[in-house]
Amino acid sequence: MIHFQSISKKFGRLPVLNEVSLTLEKGNCIALIGPNGCGKTTLIKSLLGMVIPDKGDILFNGQNIKGQEKYRSQIGYMPQIGRYPDNMRIAQVIDMIKQIRPSSDLDNDLYKQFDMATMTDKRMRTLSGGTIQKVSATLAFLFRPPVLILDEPTAGLDPIAAEILKEKIIAARNNGSLVLITSHVLSELEGLVNRLVFMQDGKVLLHEDIETLKATTRQSTIAKSITALLKNQLNG
Repeated sequence: MIHFQSISKKFGRLPVLNEVSLTLEKGNCIALIGPNGCGKTTLIKSLLGMVIPDKGDILFNGQNIKGQEKYRSQIGYMPQIGRYPDNMRIAQVIDMIKQIRPSSDLDNDLYKQFDMATMTDKRMRTLSGGTIQKVSATLAFLFRPPVLILDEPTAGLDPIAAEILKEKIIAARNNGSLVLITSHVLSELEGLVNRLVFMQDGKVLLHEDIETLKATTRQSTIAKSITALLKNQLNG
């Protein structure tokens, strides 16, 4: 569904992405992880059209995204820190996005489960980080996109809201969506993702099925599996 073909990017003299080739297929929930500065954010921004690679191509459903915009309507994006006009109320933000991206088939499930109707008159500048996350999650899923990009989606959410969101992510994957999640809290990914991409120094070092990864490393968790791989790499 999404193919990164030899993507490279430098900011000044600093190489951020180095010949990244990666294929992401629908019906998967994929964790994109790696240390700070490994290139995760730049790769995502390249897919969203916010960064233009110096080299390589990105194909979305077989079509090169270079110079294109319409493909973005098929992506639901939840940023790590949502930024919205301070003086707007929650209801106004949601209505604005509906006008920008009109659809007759809206998914209001998270709106209802997060009990957003009781908060719609609150201005964005007054919201806690967790409530802003709820707004961002609601907007990401609202248009039933076939691709979801979720950056640290459970950060700041209370345990109940986090579980609601996790169940929604699993349902989206089971319904055939491609879900790409970035997270520094590997324990949050257990039972949620079925594949993992590990990046380091602008390169993809690993793209593997979770169960295969655990079996190969003889570890019971994602965190332990990654730790074992890194230790083997250092010792090798």
